[in-house]
Amino acid sequence: KLGVSRESLRRWVNQAEIDQGERSGVTREESAEIRRLRKENAELRRTNEILKLASAFFAKELDHPAE
Repeated sequence: KLGVSRESLRRWVNQAEIDQGERSGVTREESAEIRRLRKENAELRRTNEILKLASAFFAKELDHPAE
């Protein structure tokens, strides 16, 4: 016995078949790329929001300069 559940072994075999192109599905490499892109997308959204706020702040300053 391997000490691994039947379900875990089945999932590993299925994923190996996907990775080798023997079965349709998302490969491990594609899954990693999707995770990386989602993280990058979230960071870019945060950056974009900060830039929008800064832009609004400076636009307001230009409209009403301190006296």
